[in-house]
Amino acid sequence: MGFFDKLFGKKEKESLDQGLQKTKEGFFSKITKAIAGKTRIDDEVLDNLEEALIGADVGVETTLEIIEKIEKRAKEDKYLNTTELNSLLQKEIASVLVDASDDAATDFTVPSDKKPYVILVVGVNGVGKTTTIGKLAARFKAAGNQVVLGAADTFRAAAVDQLTIWSERVGVPIVKQAMGSDPSAVAYDTVASAIAKNADVVIIDTAGRLHNKAHLMDELNKIKRVIQKQVPGGPHEVLLVLDGSTGQNAVEQAKQFTATTDVSALAITKLDGTAKGGVVLAISHQFKIPVKYIGVGEKVDDLLIFNKQEFVNSLFSLE
Repeated sequence: MGFFDKLFGKKEKESLDQGLQKTKEGFFSKITKAIAGKTRIDDEVLDNLEEALIGADVGVETTLEIIEKIEKRAKEDKYLNTTELNSLLQKEIASVLVDASDDAATDFTVPSDKKPYVILVVGVNGVGKTTTIGKLAARFKAAGNQVVLGAADTFRAAAVDQLTIWSERVGVPIVKQAMGSDPSAVAYDTVASAIAKNADVVIIDTAGRLHNKAHLMDELNKIKRVIQKQVPGGPHEVLLVLDGSTGQNAVEQAKQFTATTDVSALAITKLDGTAKGGVVLAISHQFKIPVKYIGVGEKVDDLLIFNKQEFVNSLFSLE
C-alpha cells in the first residue's frame, strides 16, 4: 500500500466528492449521457465527448489528444459495452495528468536531506494564494513539522496582514517587514530564522503582479538567489496557485508565470465553486507540471493532496 492509499482515506474522499459536485453534475453527466447504452464508439459518441470536454475547459489541445486516443482504440476494438467505454475514458483522462516527482514533499512529510524545505509561492492576487499558504502551514504542522512563514509580498499591506492572521490562526511564526520593503530581504530573513529555529518547512509568499513581467522575473530571481545563499538547491519548490473557477483565465496565468519562473508544482483552488473542474486537466497537460494540491472547500482539510486516480474516480462517480 502506497502513501496515497494511506493518506486518501474516507474523509479525504468525501471532501473530494463534495468539492467536485458541480463539475460532476455538469461536465461528467454529459459524458455519461454521451456513452449511455452505447456498445460502439461512433462519430456521435466522439462528437459528444469532445463537446463535453471542451465545455468543461479541458482545452482544445488536451481534448483532441484524449479523443484521438479513444478513436484509435475504437478502430482496434469497435464493440465495447458501456462499462468498458467508461473505463477507457477514465484511463485516457488520467493519462494526460502529470505525476509529481518522487522527491517532493508530497504527503506533508519533508525529505530528510532537504531541511528546511523551502517553498516559494507565486500567483496573482485573488486566486486564494494566502489562504493556500495558511492551509499548507496547518497541514505541514499537523504532520509534525515546524513551519516558518515569510511575507515577501510587500507590495500590498493587505497581503502581509492576511498572512499574519493565518500565522496566528495556525500557530506558526511569521517573518515580515514594512510595506515596500525589499522582498528578497524578507525571504533572506525568513530562511535565516528557519535555520536558527531548526525548522522543517519554509513557505514564502510573493507578489503576484503580471503587468510588468520583467520586474516580476527580476524579483523572483533575486529571491531565489538569496535563498540559495543559505540553502543550496533552494527553493525546493515553486508552487503556482491558480483559481480553478476562472477556467481559461487560469490557463493564461499559468502561461505567464511559467514564462517568468521555474514553476515546479501547481495548486488549483476553488474547485468546489465551479462546474469547470476540467481546467485541472488542461493546465497539467499543457504545461507538463504536476498538480500537487487542490482546494475543494473552506476548511483547512479541504486543501487536498492531488491524487490523479482518485480525482478521475470521483469525477466519474455520479451518485
